[in-house]
Amino acid sequence: MKLLDTINDPADLRKLPRTQLTPLAHELRQFLLDSVSKTGGHLSSNLGTVELTIALHYVFNTPEDRIVWDVGHQTYSHKILTGRRERMPTLRQLNGLSGFPKRDESEYDTFGTAHSSTSISAALGMAQAAKIKGEKRKAIAVIGDGSMTAGMAFEALNNAGVEDDVDLLVVLNDNDMSISPPVGALNRYLARLMSGQFYAAAKNVGKTMLPAPMLELAKKLEEHAKGMVVPATMFEEFGFNYIGPIDGHDLDSLIPTLENIKKLKGPQFLHVVTKKGQGYKLAEAEPILYHGTGKFNPSEGIKPAKATKITYTEVFGNWLCDMARVDKRLVGITPAMREGSGMVRFNAEYPDRYFDVGIAEQHSVTFAGGLATEGMKPVVAIYSTFLQRAYDQLIHDVALQNLDVTFALDRAGLVGADGATHAGNYDIAYLRCIPNMVVMAPSDENECRKMLTTAYRFEGPAAVRYPRGAGVGAAIEPALDVLEIGKGVVRREGKGVAILAFGSMVAPSLGAAEGLNATVADMRFVKPLDVELVKQLARDHDYLVTVEEGCTMGGAGSAVAEALAAEGIAKPLLILGLPDRFIDHGDPALLLASVGLDAHGIGASIRERFGIGEPRLVVNNT
Repeated sequence: MKLLDTINDPADLRKLPRTQLTPLAHELRQFLLDSVSKTGGHLSSNLGTVELTIALHYVFNTPEDRIVWDVGHQTYSHKILTGRRERMPTLRQLNGLSGFPKRDESEYDTFGTAHSSTSISAALGMAQAAKIKGEKRKAIAVIGDGSMTAGMAFEALNNAGVEDDVDLLVVLNDNDMSISPPVGALNRYLARLMSGQFYAAAKNVGKTMLPAPMLELAKKLEEHAKGMVVPATMFEEFGFNYIGPIDGHDLDSLIPTLENIKKLKGPQFLHVVTKKGQGYKLAEAEPILYHGTGKFNPSEGIKPAKATKITYTEVFGNWLCDMARVDKRLVGITPAMREGSGMVRFNAEYPDRYFDVGIAEQHSVTFAGGLATEGMKPVVAIYSTFLQRAYDQLIHDVALQNLDVTFALDRAGLVGADGATHAGNYDIAYLRCIPNMVVMAPSDENECRKMLTTAYRFEGPAAVRYPRGAGVGAAIEPALDVLEIGKGVVRREGKGVAILAFGSMVAPSLGAAEGLNATVADMRFVKPLDVELVKQLARDHDYLVTVEEGCTMGGAGSAVAEALAAEGIAKPLLILGLPDRFIDHGDPALLLASVGLDAHGIGASIRERFGIGEPRLVVNNT
């Protein structure tokens, strides 16, 4: 029997002699590779945290001692060691394991951490609660170096450092990578520290020129000098006891260090150095490629995908380069999502106008505002779910001042395997209530390109929200044309029922309309809403239906209802969209069907609400 098969919870792990932990790590790493290659998921980050996960659960009494992982996509080893090994084949699938920590999935998942830089705050809260209740337990925050680029992490450090009697351990997992290549002064400092060029050169000179006694003295001096330049000073100024850096793959170093720290009181800071993709050469060589994978053959590695329909992300990336070519004022901004937001080509072609600000969404928006005040034309490429983190900056620093900033909102609507934490369900509702904002939703790839140009040409804040993945396969016109702001278009003429569809819901609405002989309007603009088109459709039809891939509360359907009320129009209205609950992970098509937002579901909802019978099958008897 394999060692891993005997581990059903951390209590089993703690029964093993230390000598068996390294063989267990090898088994766990191989299990991860085999499992993720079959399901898809986050691979390189999890290969890098195998030994660290084993060490933490071996030394600390989990779940009594709390571990908060940041970001949570590095927790697959944690899930396997905490009783979920047999469920790994269901990872990120409908009704299966989440790809992130989830409190209702396991008592060992102490805090949901799918957005970065929250672990120190949460762990500090847990440590303070233990102190107030008189409970003797530890709280451990495991934070990746990419997550340390966000201000929230430093806000928490600043707060924690003055609490000299809380049992808090912060573990900095320094793997020199977030998702995109890490940026910022802190990362450069850590990279200089760990590169060891100065020390490696000194060692080489010493080996060739010094006798043995002097070499030993030089080594001690070198270690002392190295100790003087580690980031101990910075973290100790926050009030932490700094320890490290140590090798995060060396269990013989990790476990004794953690055992010693466990005995210490007050805020502790442990700096461990790990390697993304550790143990799988292909992932070590290309950790970004293997960050989030689909299914693949581990012996062959990830093969280039066959050309399919262009994705909305690619539409944006190509548009960005085309617009930058004709307007030198354009600058592109991303909060650490160069690859995910489709900015790799822009970075290569216009490096002086490309800005990756790290995992710092608040800063990215205000930074864009500052650029706009000086006549630049900033384009902020950001996931819908991540813009939520910069809502105050969006309102106060951009919209209130009516600054000319374009927001390209990727991953709007349901996102599939990443689930509720990454779904962009709320941007319509939270954007349309902000004065000065223009909000658009494209129905296909070509419309997306035109909307991006429209947003860019508009002199004020404007957002284009588009879904993850490919569109309907529309031909893309190369021109940088604009749309008339606030004007929708009728896509299908019918009778009785008018479906007012927004963005990605135009295609399934057209499918539903065939069986109903309904009219379908591509509304295009959530704000300003095409009120004249709404009035026309209300005048010519008995029933109105709105469909959106966003929350119904305060969404586009609400905008239509408000417009009808303002015009004094009383017309039966059905609002379809995402329900008032968080929607879990799974295949996007299955998720949309589960909430009635496929063609069948839209048609069924309309028939049920308005008492319209099933379409009759006409048989030619002649």
